[in-house]
Amino acid sequence: MDDVLRRLKPTRGFSSLVHNSLLLALPLIIFALVRLNESQFTQLAIALVVLSKWRMFAVRPRFWPANIRANAIDLMVGISIVLFMTHSGSTWVQFGWAIAYGCWLIYLKPATSSLMISLQAGIGQLCGLSALYVAWAGGPLYGLMILTGLICYLAARHFFDAFDESYSRLLSYMWGYFSSALAWILGHWLLYYGVFAQPTVILTAIGYGVGAVYYWDHYDKLSISLRRQLMAVMLIILLVVIIFSDWGSKVV
Repeated sequence: MDDVLRRLKPTRGFSSLVHNSLLLALPLIIFALVRLNESQFTQLAIALVVLSKWRMFAVRPRFWPANIRANAIDLMVGISIVLFMTHSGSTWVQFGWAIAYGCWLIYLKPATSSLMISLQAGIGQLCGLSALYVAWAGGPLYGLMILTGLICYLAARHFFDAFDESYSRLLSYMWGYFSSALAWILGHWLLYYGVFAQPTVILTAIGYGVGAVYYWDHYDKLSISLRRQLMAVMLIILLVVIIFSDWGSKVV
């Protein structure tokens, strides 16, 4: 649904207001379905997010893999928000997630600058990993490992698409493999800091740090001082997470 509306999106005036109002129908419908508090309605909400991307399959089958990869971040954000709503007992928190999804659809998702695409990739990875470890923490370790690697791979491909990186596929595979390996290791001691699992925190810190270095270096704005600052912040976060974790608390 959102793809169709975006294709016909007007640029200003009353028509733009109507368009954005229609676009916001998806998160509002999802909010209403989640509030019904039945598992089948939650599944229907997830199905609506997937069906909103129906144009991925409105082409020849040989183009499906590329279309799925191109829309993967949007799907991850949408499905993650449904799961966040489901695991929240507060109506206002659920409504807040609906507003956040509306902002994503209207402001963040359509952006095409390299900075905004990088931000989309970071948000997609954070939402995807958070939702995975919230909704499926008790799942098989191999499933967590595979899905963690897939989420990080797709986020990396989305990130590198903004820079026409010639080694984007290789670098994305490397990031996905590293993420899977980390998930397999930490999955034996699955710790949580509030609602965030340890693999989510570590992969987010590393991903954002390395992504920032790549972004500034791509535009020749990465000074030695800035690089040291970025690396220092990333290492401090990792050290705090590792040192102050209770490794005796085995969850999985």
